[in-house]
Amino acid sequence: MFTRAFWKATGERMIRTFAQGTLAAVGADGIGVLDVDWGQAASVGGLAAVLALLTAVATSGVGQPGPGITETATRTPYGV
Repeated sequence: MFTRAFWKATGERMIRTFAQGTLAAVGADGIGVLDVDWGQAASVGGLAAVLALLTAVATSGVGQPGPGITETATRTPYGV
């Protein structure tokens, strides 16, 4: 949990989860894109991102150095 790779992987997971949560809220509405309550949709995405962060922190140190139980945060050979 105290590595840059962990936090980079966690940040990527939070962004991905935010987008998925927001799009799920928009899609569940079943109305046009212009009629969506974007504040509410972003709120759902934000809550999902916070839960992803809490999950990453709670599962850190459970055997893998990554943000998830089965993930490993590693550095690429080029340091990217």
